[in-house]
Amino acid sequence: MIAPLRHADPAGSCGPEDAEAPLTPDVVFEFPYTPEGLPRRLDGMNALADHLTRLEPMLKLGEFTLHAVHPSDDTVIIEFSCDGSGIATGLPYDQDYISVVTLRDGRFSHYRDYWNPLVALLALGGAQSAAMAYAGETANG
Repeated sequence: MIAPLRHADPAGSCGPEDAEAPLTPDVVFEFPYTPEGLPRRLDGMNALADHLTRLEPMLKLGEFTLHAVHPSDDTVIIEFSCDGSGIATGLPYDQDYISVVTLRDGRFSHYRDYWNPLVALLALGGAQSAAMAYAGETANG
């Protein structure tokens, strides 16, 4: 779940249309709490683009709300939330995030994204359904 990209700029000025602008080409994303079957780490822009493409048919993301930004040297902690739903289930995806971001030359080079996997699993219909959808599979083959 790369929802934080909608608020990638610590000032909150980055929108979805320019979400890649603040990222270094070798950016690393980590998702420490991601469910089995979904990636825990993405290396580089190509991996990120593939990940976003895989998530698009799984989750409908609505409004994002930026709650707080905590800068400290080359690290920024961002607290935000979003609402949405699982596309296949229609169940809510109302998620809270804390993202720990490392900056290099004013751009995001490392992004650790902490979110509640239970919210994601509920919206996606469980661990098996989430893993199958991410792999591009359906329950019917």
